[in-house]
Amino acid sequence: MRPILMKGHERPLTFLRYNKDGDLLFSCAKDHTPTLWFADNGERLGTYRGHNGAVWCCDVSRDSSRLITGSADQTAKLWDVKSGKELFTFKFGSPTRSVDFALGDHLAVITTDHFVDRMAAIHVKRIAEDPEDQVSDSVLVLQCPDGKKRINRAVWGPLNQTIVSAGEDTVIRIWDTETGKLLNETNEEVGHKKAITSLCKAADDSHFLTGSHDKTAKLWDMRTLTLIKTYTTGVPVNAVAMSPLLNHVVLGGGQDASAVTTTDHRAGKFEAKFYDKILQEEIGGVKGHFGPINALAFNPDGKSFSSGGEDGYVRLHHFDSDYFNIKI
Repeated sequence: MRPILMKGHERPLTFLRYNKDGDLLFSCAKDHTPTLWFADNGERLGTYRGHNGAVWCCDVSRDSSRLITGSADQTAKLWDVKSGKELFTFKFGSPTRSVDFALGDHLAVITTDHFVDRMAAIHVKRIAEDPEDQVSDSVLVLQCPDGKKRINRAVWGPLNQTIVSAGEDTVIRIWDTETGKLLNETNEEVGHKKAITSLCKAADDSHFLTGSHDKTAKLWDMRTLTLIKTYTTGVPVNAVAMSPLLNHVVLGGGQDASAVTTTDHRAGKFEAKFYDKILQEEIGGVKGHFGPINALAFNPDGKSFSSGGEDGYVRLHHFDSDYFNIKI
């Protein structure tokens, strides 16, 4: 399996996202310009210029017409995917950390960080069909108990009835989208022990995977928040992804970027590790990055995956046929 090396960013990668059809790959980095690539051969199609800070997250609508991005410049922007035109800017008084389109693409959930006197919050925005009709008002604003801790990720639950959030306070919370009430949260016994960095949903919204600095990833039931599995690795986990095809989860991470230069490159363990989803055993790893892995994404067809690192590269891997026959 030879990776395709995609060099389009000058700063560390932060997020990767495939569209529903799996033919386009969107990448976000700390260099202000989200980039669009062909998911097949890694050719760069274009960039989305307009942000004035690191771009932390993005999501693409189901029909691949709209892109939403969240940035440290205290805005979230809507873009026309095809033309690269900026359609609308949601302004917040604090950095935007996570964005996620709802089923049907008429709503988006956006999280903002604690900043000066503003507390970390989760905002639900209505997304208009016609950009001319777009307004910036929030339909719903949710506050976490500890407003000084970052909410690293918030996603929609099944049928948009709930919102699942996770972040620095180590607690995963499930919120009712109609009332804004807190429905459920993880307790200290089964939950993560350190900050949760990443969250990835299964294709059918039945379960989700979280990665944390406590060197584990955990698989949860989306509706009941029951802990199903725990995957233990030797390094802090920055990114998680689940295969839509096989029972595989992939974890990426590595020691903190600030400690990289003080150790041998082999000590950093900058590889994407594959685990059997059910047996919780490691089945392999993909090396290649010269720094921690910050982003992972599986193609919706399950036949390729990509990783983005602190080194500024996106590596696109198409699996060999023997990957599909791995037996434990």
